[in-house]
Amino acid sequence: MVGADAPTYPQSVRPGLTEMSKQPPVEKQIKLAIAILKKGGIVAFPTDTVYGLGADPLNKQAVDKIYKVKRRPHTLPFPLLLAEKSDLLKVASVVPEIAWQLAERFLPGGLTLVLRKSPWVPVTVTAGGDTVAVRIPNHPIPIALIRGLSTPIVGTSANLSGKPSPVTAEEVREQLGDEVDLIIDGGRCPGGTESTVLDVSGKVPAIIREGAIPKVEIAKICGPLFTKT
Repeated sequence: MVGADAPTYPQSVRPGLTEMSKQPPVEKQIKLAIAILKKGGIVAFPTDTVYGLGADPLNKQAVDKIYKVKRRPHTLPFPLLLAEKSDLLKVASVVPEIAWQLAERFLPGGLTLVLRKSPWVPVTVTAGGDTVAVRIPNHPIPIALIRGLSTPIVGTSANLSGKPSPVTAEEVREQLGDEVDLIIDGGRCPGGTESTVLDVSGKVPAIIREGAIPKVEIAKICGPLFTKT
């Protein structure tokens, strides 16, 4: 758990529960999740692509906990999930025109943009780097969490590093067990494919990971693209 002042969980939503029928209404799960995030806990939740694992990015202990739970090297950064396109101005020092065009076309949705980070973004999230990956999910649950916390949240996939990304709450539980403070059961993710990651921090946009948004669709806005290796 997250310390002596961590919220007390109702029996029906204690981490590690396998009887999914005992989960309370999603609205109550969201309310509890927001309380957990505010106290430095970590929460798994569905998105439009795959299940995510979230934390308050300004809480170093919470971010470190996600690294530990995922067995993820601290040299790899975490993406952030935003609620609004205007949040780009909070997390990025520079938002190029091409980023606004891509956001207008594909966000909310399965596109993650890599931008030069603003001073607001902690180095614990970016693994010491000067860029940050950001996305606006097309799903009401993560949006409710972001708005409830009043800040963008860490939004990495809820899996062990190197393992398949889960698309159901049960798949999250199979990989992460009771190491997550709460798993919101919002049903199967509608997409099932991780987001496409596009680096727009340099002079030429570059694909880092192909995913939910086809490269050919992005090229209609960006022109010819190359893939970073």
